[in-house]
Amino acid sequence: MAKSTPSIDDRNVLPEERQERILARLRNEGRVVAAELAEAFEVSEDSIRRDLRELAAQGLCKRVYGGALLPAVTLTPLKQRRVEHQPRKQALARKAVSLVKPGQTLLIDAGTTNVAIAAALPIGLGLSVITNAPHIAQLLLDRDDFDVLLIGGRISRSIGGVIGAQAVEQVRRVRADLCFPGTCAIDVAHGLWGFDSEEALFKRAMIEASDETVVVATDDKLEAVATHQVVELVRVQHLVVEHSADRATRSAFSKHGVMVHRAEAVAG
Repeated sequence: MAKSTPSIDDRNVLPEERQERILARLRNEGRVVAAELAEAFEVSEDSIRRDLRELAAQGLCKRVYGGALLPAVTLTPLKQRRVEHQPRKQALARKAVSLVKPGQTLLIDAGTTNVAIAAALPIGLGLSVITNAPHIAQLLLDRDDFDVLLIGGRISRSIGGVIGAQAVEQVRRVRADLCFPGTCAIDVAHGLWGFDSEEALFKRAMIEASDETVVVATDDKLEAVATHQVVELVRVQHLVVEHSADRATRSAFSKHGVMVHRAEAVAG
């Protein structure tokens, strides 16, 4: 891996700014080396090690000898995710479907929040839905006034949807008005992220096939860490967040041109 090139912009920054830039490098490169960071930021290795300890304490990196790696991620089993935080996901879904207009074609990714979105879609709008999730397709088949296209290919049990080269090729041959990619993580600096490389490629193909992208994110997905970039933030037009989402975080996304939509508060 090429050594990080010192930049004048990295010098004389506050510790908090330095940690943000270290995290950005970690996301881009997958690993950072303390000695190289010390040279780039013109600080001691002790200062860098302190930065890495603080980032590790927040779960944003994994300390290793001489530097740090992205943290290992263990996904909650799909069956468990389907029953977790249902009221929160339903509130997000109600706000998300308010962006849908009559006669539109929607691309809906797999994911438990997206299942809630599919369930919240109103009838009578003459919608066409393209999805890689059998659960979403079956849900909409049981309702009236939906034209449903199921993307075919290999089903990932952990994701609950179809991914892989065949699925990507099929998505590239359609056109949608709105897409709802499943969200693993999203941040202002680098956009939308995924945990699985094939899943990230499928999400990217969805976004490229759509006129507008709606990212729906629970609080834990905002400014979170994942391993594979899907698209930069400029490709996201709408972000639907929980009522409890931090004001500063909402403002940061708005300043980058994203329309932020806040869901209603959830009782309890």
